[in-house]
Amino acid sequence: MGIQRDSPRNSPKEKTTLKYLFDLDSKPFIGSPLSSPSHGGIQSEHGQILSAISDCNVVFTFTDPRELPSQQDHKRLKLIQVVSLLKSSRKSLHGHLLSRLMSMISVNLFRPLPPPSNTISVISALPDDDELSTFTPLWPHLQLVYDILFRLVINVDPKKLKDYIDCRFICNLLFLFQSEDPREREGLKNVFHRIYSRFTFHRSFMRKAMNEVFLHYVFETERHCGIGELLEIWGSIINGFGVPLKEEHKLFLMRVLLPLHKVKDLPVYHRQLAYCVMQFVQKEPALGGIVAKGILRYWPITNCHKEVLLIGELEELVENIDPDQYRMLAVPLCSRITRCFNSCNSQVAERALCVWNNDQFKKMASVAMEEVFPVVVEGMERNLKVHWSKSVKQLTENVKTMLEEMDPTLYEKCLQEIDRRESEARREQIKRQQRWTKIEMAAAKQNNFLQPTKSIYVSSH
Repeated sequence: MGIQRDSPRNSPKEKTTLKYLFDLDSKPFIGSPLSSPSHGGIQSEHGQILSAISDCNVVFTFTDPRELPSQQDHKRLKLIQVVSLLKSSRKSLHGHLLSRLMSMISVNLFRPLPPPSNTISVISALPDDDELSTFTPLWPHLQLVYDILFRLVINVDPKKLKDYIDCRFICNLLFLFQSEDPREREGLKNVFHRIYSRFTFHRSFMRKAMNEVFLHYVFETERHCGIGELLEIWGSIINGFGVPLKEEHKLFLMRVLLPLHKVKDLPVYHRQLAYCVMQFVQKEPALGGIVAKGILRYWPITNCHKEVLLIGELEELVENIDPDQYRMLAVPLCSRITRCFNSCNSQVAERALCVWNNDQFKKMASVAMEEVFPVVVEGMERNLKVHWSKSVKQLTENVKTMLEEMDPTLYEKCLQEIDRRESEARREQIKRQQRWTKIEMAAAKQNNFLQPTKSIYVSSH
């Protein structure tokens, strides 16, 4: 693989002890500007640094049987030396050295990713996803390369890195967020966030590039491993937005964040998405109505897990929206919560009933009690009559008691209205049955009238 074999005297087995690695990390690398002050020594050390970087340009797959473990360990030691240099250096890096470093980073990071597995979305939704996710065998090297890139980003003047960390470099980093290894995505998130923080001249492009990833995911593929990490970056970005919000940022909320609620893999990244959305509402509570309507628009039909998550998001939304919007949102939100606590799934029903313990939700409902109570009371009575779950019925009784205390007269009026509608429905059913009976009897008579008479013919022969 182009790597020089180690002599028996300097075998990697002797070098890769834990004590050796700690000592190496704690001492300045031989190529550090802090070492020998002589001009000849600096030139020699500079050559050794370039040699170490050159050795790091060799990429190992960790799956090719022709690759020797000693070669892989040799490269790892060289990467550790480069990291040690960046830790100990107090002077700016030479332009040629910086160019070689960035070239080495690109060679190691920007690679074709393996085909995605069929279970990644299911695995990511599990509690211990880090133990079950697909880990890349290249991580022992990639971890150090990400560390090198991170230190360059935070320590080197962005103007010096501008020619290397350009739009193409940023797009290549975004592509790597599709990696199924959560360790790599975490390293990418830290680097990408630092680039956004320090390279202010790239911020607009980075936002647009991330938006394209989101839109491609929502409307075309519905498959991407790094949506959660990208949303974490966006959460920090939104936190820094000034008030009043720019129109560009409001469009991002409406056209990108809200449609992310409709994807079937929402549970994988819902926590980060909800945080981003709430940041917008907290900065401008008037946006609460737009957010509520957007969530209701993408409400799932058969995905109970998503329903439970969205119920919680609606509850948090009610706590942050402008009270002036209570009347406009009371009926649609209470109607949706009512349909949820009538759900056959006990988890959805129980979560929806627990919303009524929220003081802000009750305050919103009280603003439009005349419109809300008929819908809610009817749902309560249906639960008490036909729901199969005892715990749901018990919670329904508790909520019913609370609503009766809020306005006993209105609750009784709603019950009477329900009884009246049910009586009318029964009478209408009886009339309908009577009409069908008459039609069936008339049809039977008509059928008998039209039947041909049976005649007996007597032969004359």
